[in-house]
Amino acid sequence: MHPVLAANADLAWLLAAFVFVSLMFPGLALYYGGMMGSRNVLNVMMMVMATLGITSVLYVLYGYGLVSGPSVHGWGLIGNPVHYIGLGDFQKDDGSGGPQGAFYAAWFILFAAITIAIVASGTAGRMKFTSWVIFAAIWLTLVYFPVAHWVFAADSDGHKGGFLLNDLKIHDFAGGTAVHMNSGVAALAVALVIGRRRGRAERPHNLPLVLLGGGILWFGWFGFNGSCAGGANFVAQYVILNSLLAGSAGMIGFLVVERIKTGHVTTLGLITGAVAGLVGITPSANAVSPLGALAVGVLAGGVVCAAMGLKNLLRVDDTLDAFVVHGLGGIVGTLCIVVFASSSAPAGVKGILFGGDISILWRELAGIVITCVFSFVVTWLIATALDKTIGLRVDAETERTGLDSVIHAESAYEIHAPGVGHAGPGTLHPKAASRALDAVEAHGVESVTTTS
Repeated sequence: MHPVLAANADLAWLLAAFVFVSLMFPGLALYYGGMMGSRNVLNVMMMVMATLGITSVLYVLYGYGLVSGPSVHGWGLIGNPVHYIGLGDFQKDDGSGGPQGAFYAAWFILFAAITIAIVASGTAGRMKFTSWVIFAAIWLTLVYFPVAHWVFAADSDGHKGGFLLNDLKIHDFAGGTAVHMNSGVAALAVALVIGRRRGRAERPHNLPLVLLGGGILWFGWFGFNGSCAGGANFVAQYVILNSLLAGSAGMIGFLVVERIKTGHVTTLGLITGAVAGLVGITPSANAVSPLGALAVGVLAGGVVCAAMGLKNLLRVDDTLDAFVVHGLGGIVGTLCIVVFASSSAPAGVKGILFGGDISILWRELAGIVITCVFSFVVTWLIATALDKTIGLRVDAETERTGLDSVIHAESAYEIHAPGVGHAGPGTLHPKAASRALDAVEAHGVESVTTTS
């Protein structure tokens, strides 16, 4: 194929994949919204969607430089924030016909935004929205951008990139460290600072919404992993196949363990298992065979299900289990590279099961430990500082009434009760509506653990 036509094909696929990934935001909003009680649906959806606005602004100002710019002093710790300031270098067409800087800037914005959107689930239902916006901006700057530089910035043109990728040489195809472990551990840290919910956990109010949102996430994941192949090539085909297999096997792994634990298999468990499998395959999609992808999915789904009670043991209220699904799921997927990586896969990495060198174990473990420790410590410091200054948590009355009506003056669902309340004919006053929803949600329902 002519080089220009090949470049055009690469760009066409990457633009399509970009659209797939952009749909992950409403998908995640629906997924998390359905798992919340009906009084906080819109709040968690707004937290998810607002990340696009926050991240886009920061990336244009300095974020792209921090992630992709040449490493300051060549240390491999952070990129030069002024190297791509304003994205001015990306306003001219180089004539190649393929993906250029403008595309990669947009692509990195989506990856960063989906990472902080996952963190939102850890404090859903009890965090001030303005505090969330401030926290998200600081967290992206001090946590996500450095970790993304470590993992995604390759050495090039005499410029030094991130140390995890170039010096430690960890294998992370599409963000098991920078996206999933990072967000899962951060959600745990901020949930620890903000404290447990008042009263008992709410039951997911709309499981069909969860299933729909999870399905959209899966659709977007094909673009998420597939775009990391860099173009319309064999690697894109390969990782899309493995993403399908791991997500499917994740459902099986979760449901088997769930059946053993509870005697039931659930819709929530099915879609949570699929997400866990997709999380697991993210770092390993180009390194394992199709059989390996099935193993990754089964293990990720099974481990996530088995660990669902972990937050109760730790007494940390990670509302929608981001740490278990994304943190542990990402760790499982990364460790599966150590065991199942096959030299016949595009990455050419050889795991221990296939005679690989033992050094792969300590390198991947080091990547896991460095990412998780850094993310937890810095996130805890950020959240603690904000909690002691502007305050992170809503007051008890707002939490009981629901953040949708108090903070946003909206309701996801209109409750008709003619002649009751003062908010207009046929509409319950927010406090009366809250009491009605309390009665509906609590009727015959014991405290449950929701999943992310």
